[in-house]
Amino acid sequence: MNGAITPDGRHRAPWCTGAAAHNASAAASETNHDGRARWPTVQDAVEQTWSDLLATARRSVADGLVVGTSGNVSARVGDLVLITPSGVPYDRLGPGEVVAVGLDGRQLRGTLTPSSELPMHLAVYRETPARAIVHTHAPHATAVSTLVDKLPNVHYMAAVMGGQIQVARYELYGTEELARSVLKALRDRTGCLMRNHGTLVYGDSLGQAYDHTAQLEWMCRVWLMARSATDTGSPRTLSHRDMTRVAAKLKGYGQR
Repeated sequence: MNGAITPDGRHRAPWCTGAAAHNASAAASETNHDGRARWPTVQDAVEQTWSDLLATARRSVADGLVVGTSGNVSARVGDLVLITPSGVPYDRLGPGEVVAVGLDGRQLRGTLTPSSELPMHLAVYRETPARAIVHTHAPHATAVSTLVDKLPNVHYMAAVMGGQIQVARYELYGTEELARSVLKALRDRTGCLMRNHGTLVYGDSLGQAYDHTAQLEWMCRVWLMARSATDTGSPRTLSHRDMTRVAAKLKGYGQR
């Protein structure tokens, strides 16, 4: 496990993201009983990330991106991958049900079986800089995945995920073949559609991965609405030049 060692022999966690990073920084300002600063530990980061992961999974159900346990969420903490378990409703999971595996797939924490889509998640973590992954069966995105090989550039926010969204070819869920198909569709992208299946988006944090997932579902809904409202079935889309200009401008978007 990466990280510096504190004077009392514990690991300091330098790799937290999102809320975990905020809480880890706050923990560093706390003191032990002997008055020394308490550095955040691996366990601190795992507990906070698991809490954030469950909140994200529950939100995907509340927002209609997932029905039941049909999607899955994961996050990387150092060399650990925390992931939702297979077939367990998210509202039944608590702090004591942490499921974590190594990048080789070996289960290191918890007794619940990891999501059946674990091979796909691990492949993305091994081949990309992903720190968090959200996989859903979002209805509009899934519908679009049955119609096209790539999502038409109906809106410039596709540039946030690297450009025109590709559709991964259909493969049986939970297989290495599906993992390879998804990796191909993710080339130079952080999100893709999965033929007759759903979406997969990764990001620097759970919040970013979820926000981009919601954005992808919205773009798919917009395209379906525009397509159904036109006589030709071909809504106007943005050109490669348009998308390139947007991508350049987005680099300076938001607060510095």
